[in-house]
Amino acid sequence: MKNHFKKDIAVLSELGSFLGKDTSEREAVMESATHHNPWFTRENVLLALEAIASNLQKECLEKWLTPYEPLLRPGMTPLNVGLVLAGNIPLVGFHDILCVLVSGHRAVVKLSSQDNELSSWVIRKLQETGLYRNSLQITERLEAPDAVIATGSNNSARYFERYFGKYPHIIRKNRNSVAILTGKENTRELQELGKDIFSYFGLGCRNVSKLYVPRGYDFQPLLDALEPYREIIQHHKYANNYEYQLTIRLMNNEPHFTNGFLLLVENPSFTSPMATLHYEFYQGDGELQAHLEAQAEQLQCLVSSKGLFPGSMPFGQTQYPALWDYADKVDTLRFLLER
Repeated sequence: MKNHFKKDIAVLSELGSFLGKDTSEREAVMESATHHNPWFTRENVLLALEAIASNLQKECLEKWLTPYEPLLRPGMTPLNVGLVLAGNIPLVGFHDILCVLVSGHRAVVKLSSQDNELSSWVIRKLQETGLYRNSLQITERLEAPDAVIATGSNNSARYFERYFGKYPHIIRKNRNSVAILTGKENTRELQELGKDIFSYFGLGCRNVSKLYVPRGYDFQPLLDALEPYREIIQHHKYANNYEYQLTIRLMNNEPHFTNGFLLLVENPSFTSPMATLHYEFYQGDGELQAHLEAQAEQLQCLVSSKGLFPGSMPFGQTQYPALWDYADKVDTLRFLLER
């Protein structure tokens, strides 16, 4: 492996070890992040940090970076890559920062106001390594970047296209994740699906927001299996969303299923309100596969029992992407190395 990546791997491995340790500094930052953004509970921040720490290991980093060796160019001039980060879940923009750093470019980062505390702390830790001291900058406004990677909603994506379309760019829009159920899943599998639904309160694009189920599907075993996640209703913001959505269903006399903290509503949309999970019936695997392939640009993850459905992953794994699992299936690192 080339010296450039060797240095990155050594430094990032140390950072991963640090982020994974229970220290007073980490605890203070988590408390500050939770105070700043109530959706960033201690449990959710820990989940994000542990997922990052598990990826920042020597073996994972080598597996990720080795295939990119042929793209390294001696004497490459570092570019200023503008990053517009989302803030829907803790540290959601870390992977983009990581890609810019290992590519040898400079990251000019526009943080989300929702994730200012946590992301700025991790950026400081990256700067303190020495290797990235001059490769990271936090800014309030991106001015004449050499390239841009921006993540946001469908509405903000139009804004990004308008202002950054003239630069080499990756602009990400809304995406959702779906699960396919057959009715043969066991309780353990359905409980694992709960991780995909409830982690980060369902605010991430990798959270399952819709189910595909066969005609005649019995929802009760699913609702019963999700019982271990009941404490989510103790979070006042989540509870307010649940009560609001339940009230709408009751006032409009809309059919629904509920277990007291999650609503199941028949709806073809991939995007569902918080505390609500949409479902749609399917006739056969072939028809469903064709339907999902036609909607591929709207989907981030597809999950099914043991990952048996083509292109799917097992239940419970959506929030643990590997370094090579790029958002929207766009190879961010290749994009940067080919500039």
